[in-house]
Amino acid sequence: MKLNSIKKGTLFVASALLVVGNLFAQGENLLSNGSFEATDGKVKKLGGIVSATGWESVTGVPADLFSESKIPDINVPMNKYGKETPKEGGNYAGIVAFSYGNKVPRSYLKVKLDTPMKKGMRYCVKFYVSLGEASKYASNNLGAHFSKKEIQVDQKVPYVVDKNVPVILHPNNDTEKLNQMFNWEQICGTFEADGGEKFMLIGNFYGDNVTKYETNKKPKDFSKEQVIAAYYYIDEVSVVMLENSERCDCVVEDKNEYSTMVYQKAIVLNDKMTSAQKVDAQQCFFSFGKTNFSPLGKESLDLIVTEMKANPAMRLEIMGHSDKEEDKVGAEKQDYADMASKRINAVVLYLTENGIEEGRLIPSPQGSEIPSEEIYEADEPDLIMAKNRRVTFKVR
Repeated sequence: MKLNSIKKGTLFVASALLVVGNLFAQGENLLSNGSFEATDGKVKKLGGIVSATGWESVTGVPADLFSESKIPDINVPMNKYGKETPKEGGNYAGIVAFSYGNKVPRSYLKVKLDTPMKKGMRYCVKFYVSLGEASKYASNNLGAHFSKKEIQVDQKVPYVVDKNVPVILHPNNDTEKLNQMFNWEQICGTFEADGGEKFMLIGNFYGDNVTKYETNKKPKDFSKEQVIAAYYYIDEVSVVMLENSERCDCVVEDKNEYSTMVYQKAIVLNDKMTSAQKVDAQQCFFSFGKTNFSPLGKESLDLIVTEMKANPAMRLEIMGHSDKEEDKVGAEKQDYADMASKRINAVVLYLTENGIEEGRLIPSPQGSEIPSEEIYEADEPDLIMAKNRRVTFKVR
């Protein structure tokens, strides 16, 4: 992507290697708790963002902190608003970015930078978002804003900035809504400081009249109550100073051409299941044309490694699947051809690198002919394709 020209106080999005400024070690984050891992005591209920060291809310509506807990509303990965594995570590935050007519008041995140920003210096700003499955809406305009003074509003009202105030937004913010539920999506850009900015805020800083939104259907396999809002999980927040002509390594996904959705399912096991049943229950899901594993996919493979090592006679059939659109694109573009076999190869490599003999593994490419058992009649086409992009297993 080409580097946009900038003026003081403006933003741009770019792709390149990340190099920090002369006051910090390479890659040092100006936020010491960007992944919400450091906490002051246990989280006991929703609205507990103050338990994350350094983090606060901006308005009278407290933001949320999610962590492994016996309290269902704030647990990880399953909680009141959906199911998501942390992008990094074991915790993540959550905020309301939009609700029509502010029926569910917006919430915001605020953190003080470890060091104030330097005048004229550029900073690479990143954070990751995932839409909660309980959300009735998806919206745009979720971004990051920097302030020299601490912002605190007691009322339960949106915190709106002037249209000329720079805000870090998704590169496709003007044309797309942040509707990815089953994986993390990066928001990234470069900020040039006026000097003295001390606070970072995350949320929707624009009015309803300029916020684009769409209505979501709740996934059929998600049983919790839907909320009339666009609710987003937030994780892995970073602010890193750049040096001279160095540019921010933002990942810009081409969502217009192919789907980036990755379906995820937490596998539920119990003590009554045999070793073979536990292995047969595992699945790995993939993005369009990809073979890399999600965190839940790696959990499935790690369980398989454990069970196969405990049962040396166990042999495993590995069934790779693609979706019909991948097969269609693969007929013209080699990179997308035979994704079923490529996914099998990725699984075989992972298992053998973790101590499983290749002779115990039986590759079985299935293509796109066998639909996933996870598909429901009410599923949207994009979700159906995401559920079909998978690898399944059968003990032999």
